[in-house]
Amino acid sequence: MRAFVAEKNGDGVERGLRDDFPMDGLGEGDVLVRVAFSSVNYKDALATIPKGQVARISPLIPGIDLAGTDEDSGEELLAHGYELGVSHHGGYAEYAKVRSDWVVPLPDGLSARQAMAIGTAGYTAARCVIALENAGLRPESGPVLVTGAGGGVGSTAVDILAARGYEVVAATGKDPEFVRALGAAEVISREEAAGDAGRPLEKSRWAGAVDCVGGDVLAGVLRSLRYGGAVAACGNAGGVKLPTTVLPFILRGVSLLGVDSVQTPIAERTETWRRLATDLRPPHLEEAIAREIELDGLEDALSAILRGELAGRTIVRVGG
Repeated sequence: MRAFVAEKNGDGVERGLRDDFPMDGLGEGDVLVRVAFSSVNYKDALATIPKGQVARISPLIPGIDLAGTDEDSGEELLAHGYELGVSHHGGYAEYAKVRSDWVVPLPDGLSARQAMAIGTAGYTAARCVIALENAGLRPESGPVLVTGAGGGVGSTAVDILAARGYEVVAATGKDPEFVRALGAAEVISREEAAGDAGRPLEKSRWAGAVDCVGGDVLAGVLRSLRYGGAVAACGNAGGVKLPTTVLPFILRGVSLLGVDSVQTPIAERTETWRRLATDLRPPHLEEAIAREIELDGLEDALSAILRGELAGRTIVRVGG
């Protein structure tokens, strides 16, 4: 079968499209999926470079999400997270074997293509919105900041929040018109979101935030939250260290909510996808698809996302 494969070679990694990857090399799994679509995520690119610290097996078929058809039952389904594209072959191949307890039935109202336009990135955005609303955030609470708003998670978060009536402020170094078209009321720079690192607290601005960056930016968001505000943190592109103090927590009562998209229990995962097809459905789903490629376009797309050059979603058409 055709598959895009990353394989260690000494201190380097060779990656590319192969036409003869063996079906019996797909690993363990009780569901054989004919893959229709996958998508391009930053984590997928990290799985293909020597110092990416993502790949746990070699060779590896990357692709942390996939949508397709169960070859036995004919049921349309999707799968993402868990070990896919890390220690288990993922979605960049014509077929995948997955465990049945990783599988989510494709919800009514979403095609396989639309599900991968949402993908892991959109799922993560939805989990962030759910976490914030569970913490009490409402549209009348005040402005909500989304950092890394030009990326897959951030742009979907902007889209979902704006559709739910929030005043969304987007922080991005990419094209501001892209996030304005998704409903952002204001666009600010990364530097403004990070603020002044020398101050333990800054002016109260945000009722809530979705942070896709981490590092100095997340620290700045915490310093700028309103009393009782919360930030849902889901990314670390800006670094894994958090240079902050306890003052935002003990003087303003703010909350830092960690959001994981990899190991979410399957019942919660299925419910989140049901909501992504209904009340959390991103209204600009088609517009969010910045590009559609096939397996032979992955080399360029993975390089581009590592350089920070991709905005919006890149989906991968694998099957017919």
